[in-house]
Amino acid sequence: MAKRDYYEVLGIEKNATADEIKKAYRKKAMEYHPDRNPGNKEAEEKFKEAAEAYDVLSNEDKKAKYDRFGHAGVGGGGGGFGNVDFDLHTIFERFGDLFTGGMGGMGGFDFGGFSSGGTGRSQQRIRKGTNIRVKVKLTLEEIAKNTEKKLKIKKYVPCNVCNGRGAKNESDIVTCPTCQGRGQVIRTQQSFLGMMQSASTCPECSGSGEIIKNKCSNCQGNGIVKGEEIVTVNIPAGISEGRHMSLSGKGNAAPNGGINGDLIIAIEEIEHPIFERDGNNLYINYYISFPQAALGATVEIPILEGKAKVKIAPGTQSGQILRLQGKGLPELHNYRMGDLIVNVNVWTPKTLTKEEKSILEKFNTSENFIPKPGKSEKSFFRRVKQFLS
Repeated sequence: MAKRDYYEVLGIEKNATADEIKKAYRKKAMEYHPDRNPGNKEAEEKFKEAAEAYDVLSNEDKKAKYDRFGHAGVGGGGGGFGNVDFDLHTIFERFGDLFTGGMGGMGGFDFGGFSSGGTGRSQQRIRKGTNIRVKVKLTLEEIAKNTEKKLKIKKYVPCNVCNGRGAKNESDIVTCPTCQGRGQVIRTQQSFLGMMQSASTCPECSGSGEIIKNKCSNCQGNGIVKGEEIVTVNIPAGISEGRHMSLSGKGNAAPNGGINGDLIIAIEEIEHPIFERDGNNLYINYYISFPQAALGATVEIPILEGKAKVKIAPGTQSGQILRLQGKGLPELHNYRMGDLIVNVNVWTPKTLTKEEKSILEKFNTSENFIPKPGKSEKSFFRRVKQFLS
């Protein structure tokens, strides 16, 4: 069966705001929720369809791809859940917080006890450790190639005494008597729509579904202690200031055996002594002597790795722009190279010997040394634009 347009599924226009998208999804979810339509397979499919549409349209990146490419832009088949079959339990896990605690006084749904197979599996909260954010400073030379950095990260790690359990012994971890291991407590109340149920985190076990009778003395029952880890980070060539990298599972350990947080790496560039960067292009001011400018010369202009030999034409004027193709920085995740833009300046000596002054004074009245700028002389701004076009 061909998938319906997501906007049609939720009954909204393409210019709908985030709040309007959320409101429309809530309305559809209430209409087709399995608790209100027991045994109705058609309602169940529409409930899934609405969740899939919301998953895409509530995400700016997915929404942009969908608006441009349709279902093909978000997974071929249009599956907002990674184009993989998903059950009602998955929907409740991802979007249950939109309903728990009530919807404008209408009450919430029981997202704790329902599952598509009627297994009644528990809704224990899976704890996740906090993320760690660090800054990594790179030189342009490091940015020009793939770089490996070893970082010493101070973080929370699993307790080595209790192996992260938080209990002295395995038998000291028991099912929470308040929620019977579900991690949630269910409250039933009467509303004008009928009996409605809402789920909230169990106050006894904080959603874990378990309690510890005898806590580990080393970590006081948390399952984590302060420690450190050496993390190797491979930074791709061409990365730039302000970009971020994320290493999954390299953040703080979670209490009592949960999922580790992530390590977020923020890139900073170290200012280079002679080069300036603009995207993948590099800029440099290069000075030549007056005789080199007048007579022409072969000079060696610095590049990131070594020097490049460049011919200076006779009669070169100060402000001449040269472009060395492929001598800039690589494009991120691409083989394309930027250029080195050279602004040539003629160096004017600040001090002269008597002999030098005497020689130059002889040229002072020479016809060839009188400035004669023509109309063809372009401004620095126009020259730069010409080279970059």
